[in-house]
Amino acid sequence: MIAKLQYISQQTEALTHVAAIHKALDAGCDWVQLRVKNSPETVVARHAEEAKKLCSAYRAKLIINDYPHIAKAVEADGLHLGLQDMPIREARSIVGEKMIIGGTANTLEHIKLRVAEGAGYVGLGPFRFTTTKEKLSPVLGLKGYVNILSKLAEEGVTIPIIAIGGLVADDVAALLHAGVHGIAMSGAITHAADPADVIRSVQQFIASSTLAV
Repeated sequence: MIAKLQYISQQTEALTHVAAIHKALDAGCDWVQLRVKNSPETVVARHAEEAKKLCSAYRAKLIINDYPHIAKAVEADGLHLGLQDMPIREARSIVGEKMIIGGTANTLEHIKLRVAEGAGYVGLGPFRFTTTKEKLSPVLGLKGYVNILSKLAEEGVTIPIIAIGGLVADDVAALLHAGVHGIAMSGAITHAADPADVIRSVQQFIASSTLAV
């Protein structure tokens, strides 16, 4: 089951990636992605080990961004790969058949590629400009999501789509109405004075959307 609310780790001056994950878990997240860029692999591995211990304690799923060998070593629940990362088929040969593998997409063609590669879900974005990610793909906005999701429906392409990129709680209802499976948040939770309140708001939107179906 692919979670409808996903947290993507973000390091700040005050918080390490692991501390940020702990904050999100405390606030109620049960699916977190460790996303560490521009750091030695040994550092990523150490973060992954600590994050796995935390997620196990909270009974939450841990997804590792970009490092299949580390995901396998720490027995993570999943792996997420960007468009410039290792191909999904190659990563699958490393992590095995049971691990969830998600992939990033920015266009309809990217989504079709991810489906063909055997991805379990697609992180589609960015919704708006965000400083969290370097080399940002073209911003989609709500109109972009509506357009892509309608074309997927027309062509009978089905895969859980997770909206990502600068999202805040007020964006959630419209995106769910557009047809996304769920949403991923980073800064909106990391920098929140009360992350639990943010998560409650998002979960209420998700619950309302589910009831409306």
